[in-house]
Amino acid sequence: MSYLLRLVVPDRPGILGAVATALGGAGVDIVSVDVLERGGGVAVDDILVDLPAGRVPDSLITAARSVPGVQVESLRPFAGPLDMHRELELLEALARAAEGTAAKLLAAELPRVFHSGWAVVLRGAQRCPCEVLAASEAAPTFDEMTLPWLPMSAPQLLPSEAEWLPERWREMAIEMMATPFGDPGTAVVIGRSGGPAFRRSELLRLVHLAGIAASVAHLPPA
Repeated sequence: MSYLLRLVVPDRPGILGAVATALGGAGVDIVSVDVLERGGGVAVDDILVDLPAGRVPDSLITAARSVPGVQVESLRPFAGPLDMHRELELLEALARAAEGTAAKLLAAELPRVFHSGWAVVLRGAQRCPCEVLAASEAAPTFDEMTLPWLPMSAPQLLPSEAEWLPERWREMAIEMMATPFGDPGTAVVIGRSGGPAFRRSELLRLVHLAGIAASVAHLPPA
């Protein structure tokens, strides 16, 4: 089974090698490594791993923590294609997509790109119920919700303790981030239950990708 392990590690040469050695010693295969942030002497890494049958997930945490200075921020199951060029593949698919299908393609593919749980594309106006333009299979229901941050002039992190969230969503610790898509009244939202919270570096990555996707979506199909 695959898991996504988020680590906060000292930003020094050899630390990822030490983590890889520790995980390898526990019989864990590393599939990919994404460096999310660097600064203040630490780095935040998402490590996608395959856990052999019969091994308990806690063994991942134990192995990672055996490296001095390494902190485990989260560990969650991961299901989906294990590929290394997710953003480029999405942009290529957008370039080939038929007119009017960009929102559905984004909602379907962004969870894979960001290793998140789900994605939606919404349209809304101030104090009016929003319209769901597209949603991935695991997305919660936004229909008829009034979202205080739509329309949005800037990307936002939407933490799980926000007052506008339904009580059930707060209980599930649903973390989200959102950015305008094409215009302030349309937004791309990515979320996951149980954390970890999205980091600003992930939000900036979403902004960049959504901006390119909005431009590509208006080009004639390749």
